Amino acid sequence: MRAFYAKTLIIVVSLCGAAFADAQQKELQKEMERLQQLRKTIEAKLTRNQKILAQIQEEKKALQKLKEELERERKDLNNARFKKLAKDFENMDPEYAGEKLSKMQDPRIAAYILYNMNSRKAGEALNFVDPDAVSKITQILVRLRKNEKK
Repeated sequence: MRAFYAKTLIIVVSLCGAAFADAQQKELQKEMERLQQLRKTIEAKLTRNQKILAQIQEEKKALQKLKEELERERKDLNNARFKKLAKDFENMDPEYAGEKLSKMQDPRIAAYILYNMNSRKAGEALNFVDPDAVSKITQILVRLRKNEKK
């Protein structure tokens, strides 16, 4: 009888072990399916984010081109403005033009005006500009000429 109980116990234990192993396997299978679903979701999000990144980079390039175009237009407008001012200063009496150039707060503006003036008339106007202002203006004019050569 002991042998019978031992065999029955072994069968019950193996059935319980098999049932436990089967339950564990089902649980592992469910976990694998969940992880695969999660992986698909992550891959989809990654693909979407890569598309968004590519779009952002394209827009960044377009904005950079637009910025460069606007900067060129701004420079062109400033150049046109300084050329007009230069013509106005050329038509002034040199003494009056020199006085106005001396009183300008920003020596760069005076330098740009002189840069766009006829060199003879600019020289006449510079004769009447304050010596301190002439020093600042000529430094700026030298830099402008160097940049022009490049």
